[in-house]
Amino acid sequence: MQVVETENSGLKRELKITVPRADMSEKLNAKLDELRGQVQLKGFRKGKVPTSHLRKVYGKQAMAEIVNDLINKKTGEVIVERGEKAAQQPEVNMTEDEKEAEAILAGEADFEYTVAYEVMPEIKVPDFNGLKLERPVAEISDAEVEEQVEQVAESARTYEEKKGKAADKDRVTIDYSGKVDGELFEGGTDTDSQLILGSGRFIPGFEEQLMGKAAGDETVVKVTFPEDYNAAHLAGKNAEFDVTVKKVEKPGKLEINDELARQLGVESADKLRETVRGQLESRYGSFTRAKVKRQVLDQLDEKTEMELPEKMVSQEFDNIWGQVTGELERSGKKFEDEDTTEEKAREEYRGLAERRVRLGLVLANIGESNSIEVTEEELQKAVYDQVRQYPGQEQQVFQYFRDHPDAVAGLRAPIYEDKVIDLIVSKADVTDKTVSQEELTKMDDDEE
Repeated sequence: MQVVETENSGLKRELKITVPRADMSEKLNAKLDELRGQVQLKGFRKGKVPTSHLRKVYGKQAMAEIVNDLINKKTGEVIVERGEKAAQQPEVNMTEDEKEAEAILAGEADFEYTVAYEVMPEIKVPDFNGLKLERPVAEISDAEVEEQVEQVAESARTYEEKKGKAADKDRVTIDYSGKVDGELFEGGTDTDSQLILGSGRFIPGFEEQLMGKAAGDETVVKVTFPEDYNAAHLAGKNAEFDVTVKKVEKPGKLEINDELARQLGVESADKLRETVRGQLESRYGSFTRAKVKRQVLDQLDEKTEMELPEKMVSQEFDNIWGQVTGELERSGKKFEDEDTTEEKAREEYRGLAERRVRLGLVLANIGESNSIEVTEEELQKAVYDQVRQYPGQEQQVFQYFRDHPDAVAGLRAPIYEDKVIDLIVSKADVTDKTVSQEELTKMDDDEE
């Protein structure tokens, strides 16, 4: 086998690999010898079929298997022997000329193919020991816990039917059908829908127009869908809803006590408050972690310089661009609506793709150097976390992960990245800073 380098430019490499006809013929004969003891052909005893007849019957099929085997196994071996590591799966090209292909399969010509790939760049990992990090934390007051407890307890509030007009906080049961430009629209009709007035659950202006209505009343509610409404075909449109009020109920008294806590599945009111506080701590903790992680990535990015594999960047850009354009299409917007142009957006997201690839390579190198691995237990927990997001569909989600190993592999990457970040943070100089909850949960423009 002859290997000739035809391109060596930056990270790009291209090799021309030639396997002489004699070597191909030798491999074919060996392959046919294997088949001889396996096949049964009419007119021949098993194991006694002449090589010439086997070549006639199975030659092309056997040679095709040899070609695939050479490409799949030898290509990687050649790259390793060169002391290189491909950044992605190499691109293999063979002749498209039918006559040449037939000659190769017939064992009458050398087998030539080219391999194009990019090598992994030299990664100089910046010194991350002692990084200066500021960890923003928000205090949780008893008043906030109590407010959240009351919101949780609302699900256990009872209502009793009342006569007279509906007021704020009352629950009304209604039938409604909505029209835009005189036509019913999908999702705009329902029966026996329960709505707590003042909850802000419906379109702005809808609930206010039901104030003062009583059971049996029929009315027309006129509203305008918000400009940023998630259904683009309704955004900014005027709508009219024919509404029938079927029942009006007033809220019962809500007391935060052990009995109510037990209705919510907790043994006591104190335990309910403890649980709610834990949920708030977890929520704010995720924001704190995200802010710290962002600082780590920003500092690593500033300290890292390397030539990036072009195909890796292009692939990452295509993924990002597909999400961006898909979101614009779903919302019915254009780049101009976001105060930019397609050209500027492409440039911005190209930079983001380069950042992601650069940081991905650095974090992978740090993880490898420090023997970081994702355990099966951690991976299993990630699967269970995904399953819990789909109550009532647990079996289907489990089956999906069983049928799609690549989906499970997709859960491994963020776990691995978080473990590398944890390592870096453990070696960093971290200072806690108390901030308001608004500041902690606010996302920067580029984070959005």
